[in-house]
Amino acid sequence: MIGIRPFDSLGHADHGWLDARHHFSFADYFDPARTRWGALRVWNDDTIQPASGFPTHPHRNMEIVTFVRQGAITHRDSLGNQGRTEAGDVQVMSAGAGIAHSEYNLEPGVTRIFQIWIEPTRYGDEPSWGTRPFPRGARAGGFVTLASGFAEDSDALPIRAEARVVAATLKAGQKADYRTDKSRRLYLVPATGAVEIEGLRIGARDGAAIKDVDVVSVKALEDSEIVLVDASDPDLA
Repeated sequence: MIGIRPFDSLGHADHGWLDARHHFSFADYFDPARTRWGALRVWNDDTIQPASGFPTHPHRNMEIVTFVRQGAITHRDSLGNQGRTEAGDVQVMSAGAGIAHSEYNLEPGVTRIFQIWIEPTRYGDEPSWGTRPFPRGARAGGFVTLASGFAEDSDALPIRAEARVVAATLKAGQKADYRTDKSRRLYLVPATGAVEIEGLRIGARDGAAIKDVDVVSVKALEDSEIVLVDASDPDLA
């Protein structure tokens, strides 16, 4: 089963410095049919103007993955961590027992990110933050795991969730398979380009909610960069 969520159907908030699209209910946007997808709770598509960003604010017990699509984001937090994550790279913040952080665009141009929140399987742990580069070339032609709660994904950033965040870059006409389990909930968004799954077209920044499959076969209709979350479903636990 695949449910397409066109970009123009997403929740929208324009704050001037921030133009946000919400794949799931968030802040002032609420849709009872879009509150979560398995353990995936938030997928925000944010465009942040230069010299602006999210001032210091707290989080608890959430795994927050930031995929930078354009520009760069500069992070600071109450643990003393600070760092810059640029386009194509990923940062992960495990909020655990509590952390306060800020995220700013200190670049001369706009920054575009996907911010993804996944419900953890452990609560109250020490908070943590990390970032690492994932060159687009290393993702060419197939899926690469960026963040994972599974020990076998030792090259990925760790998260405290039964989930993976994966990405691929495909040239037009290329195909890539992602193997999973029918009990999982998958959510796929092309950051750029357009792809086809089971005859359905998913355009740039559309969402595809997928379930009851063990293989997802993706064909690029255009040169595309794809991000996918593979999450457990707490309702099936």
